[in-house]
Amino acid sequence: MSDDETQRITDPQSMRALAHPLRLQLMDLLALEAELTATQCAERTGESVASCSFHLRMLAKYGYVRPGEQRGREKPWRLVSRSRTIGPDVDDPESVREAGAFAQIIVDREAARLHKAITRAAELGPAWLDSMTIRTSSVWMTHEELDVMIERLGEFQDELKERFSGRRDDPALRPDGARVVHFLGALSPDVDVPAHTSTADHADAHDQS
Repeated sequence: MSDDETQRITDPQSMRALAHPLRLQLMDLLALEAELTATQCAERTGESVASCSFHLRMLAKYGYVRPGEQRGREKPWRLVSRSRTIGPDVDDPESVREAGAFAQIIVDREAARLHKAITRAAELGPAWLDSMTIRTSSVWMTHEELDVMIERLGEFQDELKERFSGRRDDPALRPDGARVVHFLGALSPDVDVPAHTSTADHADAHDQS
């Protein structure tokens, strides 16, 4: 698999393997740097080299990372793919359960990161503070229309990666003042609002007549 191909994960064991705080942190680091050794990961996370090395090997076991180009005694790691989709095999109840549990971990993690950014936004200065955005909308749509919107959201995310991917591989391409910016996209049906039915509308109209 090339770095540009989307890695699709539906296996419950693979989801459980990734659902670990340090492993998710290591994946984040490798998404921002082309290659890192266990020593470099330890420096960035505050964990021991042994711990980072173990968790990198576990990520490799389940196909998330692979060895990079060895430089002397250094053994760097890199992502198998810069893009991955983790979702359920709808015909496998265990896969559905694990995908839900993993999604909750990601939502909680991203919410904590966003909360920290909001709380400490003043530290960034006026320009960055003015550039931060959170937008919400609620609309009626079918699941087919939702699929189209999800595809468009994925295309936007792919555009981000394509436009700025060179800065991951070559720090010299990063402009002065550039920061890591996180993107969080979510589209989900409201489970508390019943699906619309024409029958219900007709019944309401009949009751009012």
